Amino acid sequence: MAVDHGSVVQPSAPEILNDDSFPGPFEGPEKLLEVWFAPSPAMMEARMRAAGKPSSAVREDGTRVRGLRCVPRAQWEEMLDIVKCKVLSVVQGEELDSYLLSESSLFVYPHYIILKTCGTTLNLHGLGRINAIVAEHCGLDSQWRLFYSRKSFFFPELQKGPHREWSHEVEFLESGASGHGYDGNAYYVGPINRDHWVLYLTSPDDSVLEGLEEAAPAASAEAVERPLQLPPPSGFCDQTLEILMTHLRPEGREPFFVPAGVEKTGHELGVDISRQLGIDALFSPDETSLDSFGFEPCGYSANAVIGTGLPESNGGYFTIHVTPEEGWSFASFECNVPLPAMSPSAWASQSGSPDKAAPLAIANGNGKEANGANGANGANGHEKAANGFAAQANGQGAARPDLRSLISRVVDIFQPNRFSVTLFVSTENDTSSADAIPTDILGRSFTRRDKIGYEFEGYDLVFACFERKGWKEPKKPASAAGSMAGSVASIKALES
Repeated sequence: MAVDHGSVVQPSAPEILNDDSFPGPFEGPEKLLEVWFAPSPAMMEARMRAAGKPSSAVREDGTRVRGLRCVPRAQWEEMLDIVKCKVLSVVQGEELDSYLLSESSLFVYPHYIILKTCGTTLNLHGLGRINAIVAEHCGLDSQWRLFYSRKSFFFPELQKGPHREWSHEVEFLESGASGHGYDGNAYYVGPINRDHWVLYLTSPDDSVLEGLEEAAPAASAEAVERPLQLPPPSGFCDQTLEILMTHLRPEGREPFFVPAGVEKTGHELGVDISRQLGIDALFSPDETSLDSFGFEPCGYSANAVIGTGLPESNGGYFTIHVTPEEGWSFASFECNVPLPAMSPSAWASQSGSPDKAAPLAIANGNGKEANGANGANGANGHEKAANGFAAQANGQGAARPDLRSLISRVVDIFQPNRFSVTLFVSTENDTSSADAIPTDILGRSFTRRDKIGYEFEGYDLVFACFERKGWKEPKKPASAAGSMAGSVASIKALES
């Protein structure tokens, strides 16, 4: 897999930052847009052939790509200009292009695209350009399915365009402002008077797939070289874990501030932070291409491509973004690698076997060391926990974590006082979403405040919210007091 750090266009700061772009605290929680044009890469290729478009292309480096990955990078960058963010670097995996952005991430699969942006970015304003790009390059004027979600904002009054209010975002999606009026359902998940999560999704439009099996054999010699294996429209695997963490403890925030006197590029800082905290050991390095960036004076982002990057072949991605300033500290972790709810040993223990759930204990980083006695010891505690997790992976032949141990490990790294977990699982997946988030997943350190389940067409969703025992939420800081850390971070990102 190739990581491209050198060909990023570096615009001047005014192209990203207007005078009012960051009038106060930086908004860490991201807006997450996911647009599917087919349920699988094979179906996407069939749609493109039926539309009279080539379903694959060869890049300058000789790599053959298919579907949406045929779109030139410059086209996606034009869309990102509308959203108000820039590309820092790109990982080109076997089946996935991962773009690390000045404000979060863009993932391009053959058959769908994920745009995740923080701050005051205009995420939904990019949707119209996405649809136009796909119409031009892929010949498609309709989508198979759409998802849009986000956590409640710290400072909604600072948002731009439709993002100030959830009702305005829903209206934007359904009004046709993006070039397509969507007919979906909008949900509040969790308590409206506290941290909650909002979701908009459409039902799958299988009408866009009609007749593809008949059309597929028609095209070119390319179709003979790579026979199309068309699954039934609903037969696909999709699992997404999202952990949204707020009110980070001092030992969870400290590693994401650049020490005085350190002069390194953003990518060099990202490597240091990833190694120190064990982020580079969440999955085996043998199957991981990690692209990370440390912002000045503070902040961190990372994208990782696991395996091929395609969930159907047990690959995928994870992405992390951290805003560590006190008062609005936030960290997010998202992963779509298909993982079991628990390890075999944990299952045996739950079933009455004397074998204890050792992987969960190791993933917790031995608790006291990972937490650190105080802020000064936090870094050492993180390092010990990271080493313990890496040893566990190596000791099991670089086995992947299960969902429970991954959640535990991520929370241990970032040390939130409050966090929510959302788990989206397609109904064809064998993973039990309900089993993945038990009340005692983090032992006695946290209390689960909410657990809510939804059944959608083709998906199950579980949402759970946890708070650290004994913690009381501080008063919300005034927006006017503000910090320009977000703007400084964006400028430094482009200068590195």
